[in-house]
Amino acid sequence: MKSINLSAAGIVAPNVVLGVMRIADMSDDEVRKLVRAARDSGIDFFDHADIYGRERHGCERRFAEALQLSSSERAEVTLQTKTGIRHPGPYFDFSAEHIIESVNESLEALQTDYIDILLLHRPDALVEPDEVAGAFDQLEADGKVRAFGVSNHTPRQIDLLKKSVRQPLVANQLQLSVTHSPIIAQGVAANMVAETQSVVLDGGGIVDYCRLNDITIQAWSPFQGGFFTGAFLDSAEYPELNAVLDRLATAYDVPAIAIATAWITRHPAQMQVVLGTTNPERVRGAALGSELPLTRAEWYELFRAAGHIVP
Repeated sequence: MKSINLSAAGIVAPNVVLGVMRIADMSDDEVRKLVRAARDSGIDFFDHADIYGRERHGCERRFAEALQLSSSERAEVTLQTKTGIRHPGPYFDFSAEHIIESVNESLEALQTDYIDILLLHRPDALVEPDEVAGAFDQLEADGKVRAFGVSNHTPRQIDLLKKSVRQPLVANQLQLSVTHSPIIAQGVAANMVAETQSVVLDGGGIVDYCRLNDITIQAWSPFQGGFFTGAFLDSAEYPELNAVLDRLATAYDVPAIAIATAWITRHPAQMQVVLGTTNPERVRGAALGSELPLTRAEWYELFRAAGHIVP
């Protein structure tokens, strides 16, 4: 398993992460088997959010109850959680009061004294950066959160936060897969007339911005065809892509899910892939893509097979 440095946080982390948003209805034994598969594959980084589960903090609580980590075991893993989405609604709330309240509830649910990384969960159009800064300062001073980041934020939204927030923002969790890759495709087709792929969305340039500012991109839904439209792996909707995935999987002697993972980990931005599966075998298979050295030709072949334009 390849490690990356979230340099601003001083955290060394695997480039494949296990997201646990779907464990609410799993038994203790099922959760332990899933986490064991991850740990055996070199994954010691677990991604949570306060809204994951049937009730607030449900998956955080399920994770902690199933694992019952000792203090030494807790120190061996990185726990990341997110806050900012509220129900019913949904709506977004980056107020200092909500951020602090949510973190305190996450600490209780996770049965831990500290969160390694806290992300703001999607942008809040009503954000007051000074309030976010106040919450971050208090949580850091109290030893409750060690590092901070965001999800689905544009360059300008990050800059707005940075005007007030003094802590480095170490991560930006963004949707990315070979079939859902506007944050990469825009740059490849930049300045191409009449190509919708070249249209700049969300301010553009977020991948380059994160590289320039030492912000780790965490790719969520790495195997989704679109926005929760179903996986592209083995899907009849993507015959050309799956033919290439299968051929490369045979060549590298790994499952196709490893090739799909490697398409992201091969990128020089040093991204993390956030897995959402609850299948231990798929976790093991995806982890094999951590260090798989796709060539440039293979990377771009997958990109084209997914329907993107390479001028």
